[in-house]
Amino acid sequence: MRPTRSMLFVPGHRKGWAEKAVAAGADAVILDLEDSVPQDMKSETRHMVAETIANLRKDNPDLGIYVRLNALETGMMGDDLEVVAVPGCDGFLPPKTYGARDILHAEALVDHYERRNGVAAGSLEFVLSLETAQAYAECEAMLAASPRCATLFAGTARDADVSRSIGFEFTPSGEETLYLRSRAVLAVRAAGKAFPIVGLWQDLKDDDGAWEFARSNKRLGFRGMVSIHPKHVAIANQVFMPTEGQVAFYQGMIDAFELGLTRGLAAVSYEGMHIDLAHVKTAREVIAQYDVLKNK
Repeated sequence: MRPTRSMLFVPGHRKGWAEKAVAAGADAVILDLEDSVPQDMKSETRHMVAETIANLRKDNPDLGIYVRLNALETGMMGDDLEVVAVPGCDGFLPPKTYGARDILHAEALVDHYERRNGVAAGSLEFVLSLETAQAYAECEAMLAASPRCATLFAGTARDADVSRSIGFEFTPSGEETLYLRSRAVLAVRAAGKAFPIVGLWQDLKDDDGAWEFARSNKRLGFRGMVSIHPKHVAIANQVFMPTEGQVAFYQGMIDAFELGLTRGLAAVSYEGMHIDLAHVKTAREVIAQYDVLKNK
């Protein structure tokens, strides 16, 4: 998965909304075939989404383009994939999963339609959406179930599937989901993947809350955020982007360490702190992330 600070949900049947998501600066769009699409529009929306994928990819080669499918339990996931597993798509969010077995079933469907639709083998990835108690309980096994699994999207939305499944009562400060979010970050990083994703902030009148939601999740280890409104894209892009001040600090750390090496030192003092190779590895990672994101 490419570095992604912001992912924006776009109802698949809303013409022109995906282009508005790009204009808002989203690193990735999630074209929705599931909850935001009326039942009687599912079929036509699949074809609209396939057309949107082609148009977006033509003009935006670096944009992440994902599709939220209908859940396996609806029997419609195969119908979705037949139409939207196409060149230009980066992958899928399989919703309402309950464990590793669901990932294997989804993988088998993608294998089939990827081959049938002329998409490069293995190129369509999964962003695993955690929105059931079972998914959180098996998130490590789900990540390991398929090489298509790129990361976890830790859902913590108020009054949605995840809160109903687990039974927590949402608070803006998020203590009730701290364990869930921490487990998701740990699972992603332990699996050797770099970009755990969190979401989403639903109160569209509380911009201060959206800022704090993003900042607190960045401190926890998340690298990006899913949103439902374009105005939250700028928040995610700013919060999850290393600042120029941070880059200067870490570059100074690297320089001080490398100077120390020329003097036969494996540890140095920098800005009043003890610095050795472990700290320099972190510094290099932050700068590498900045270098990838700065031109988005």
